[in-house]
Amino acid sequence: MKGASTGTAVSLRGLRKAYQRGVPAVDGVDLEVAPGSLVALLGPSGCGKTTTLKMVAGLLDPDEGDVRFDDRSIIGLAAEKRPVAMVFQKPLLFPHMTVGQNVGFGLRVRRTAKAAIAARVAEMLELVRLPDLAHRKVGQLSGGQEQRVALARALVTDPAVLLLDEPLSQLDAALRIEMRDLVAGVQRELGVTTLFVTHDQDEAVALADKVALVLDGRVVQHAEPRVFYERPASVAVARFFGGRNAVPGRVAGGRFTGGGLDVAVPTGTPPGDGTLVVRQESLALVERPAPDVVPVRVIAARYLGTAMTVTVELADTTRLELTAPPATAVAVGAPAHLHLPPEACTIVPT
Repeated sequence: MKGASTGTAVSLRGLRKAYQRGVPAVDGVDLEVAPGSLVALLGPSGCGKTTTLKMVAGLLDPDEGDVRFDDRSIIGLAAEKRPVAMVFQKPLLFPHMTVGQNVGFGLRVRRTAKAAIAARVAEMLELVRLPDLAHRKVGQLSGGQEQRVALARALVTDPAVLLLDEPLSQLDAALRIEMRDLVAGVQRELGVTTLFVTHDQDEAVALADKVALVLDGRVVQHAEPRVFYERPASVAVARFFGGRNAVPGRVAGGRFTGGGLDVAVPTGTPPGDGTLVVRQESLALVERPAPDVVPVRVIAARYLGTAMTVTVELADTTRLELTAPPATAVAVGAPAHLHLPPEACTIVPT
């Protein structure tokens, strides 16, 4: 069981960092990470994820802002004195050392007794499922094994915060899934507060307690993974998570109108201008008119093996995409009826 109650809370407050010509790589990041949780910093390349992680690690100094562990600022504390460990994209193992020597390196620097080092190294190698490789040379390891050793080396000193910078990005697809499960299991067992940088939304959703989506140097939404699918904060967030349907319009009297739509929206949706976003898997073709059903024309249909992707056109030529069962019978050019469940419709700022 995750030891969240004994973990370290991490707070990032107004972090800013600019490189050349004053263009900010990180532009006011605010983030609260609960003790013992795993938060994924998710976003495209160049959005500021790794820069943020390096400021937490002490490898970069912020231009502005604060990094706090359990409400104590660590700004100004040298990287080697921070209670953090970091695993990079490349394992960066010492090639002249054995696996066991690599894992125990941090403890030797601390002048830990040899017997204690040996016991701790054995414990860490057991944790990452490499119990019999302590005496193997680094050059004899596979890519996945190297990354496991790097993870064990990071954890051997019992850090308060674990930082993972795209540690699975150089592994093949099958190995990535295996390592993803390993990281999740190790993090749950140890209860170490973890920040995990990735550009892969599937990886973030599978691993994280919460996801912080970073776009253009800012955290644009921080929530549990399912919220990004069910209640995205903006069209950009919906698009990043694969949402393809966004229709601008207006809410009045509990209904949304725009783009040829006139449908109910969730109770409590404020009136005014906005954009309706609805995921393609939430839409369905039905046989006859009914509440929250609109007439459409089928524009395209693609069979994908496990599903059918259907594109339909509304009265004003707005197009929506839906995912249907693979056996769905559709005729391109034919009229149809499209159901938009109110609970699946989210109104975001235009």
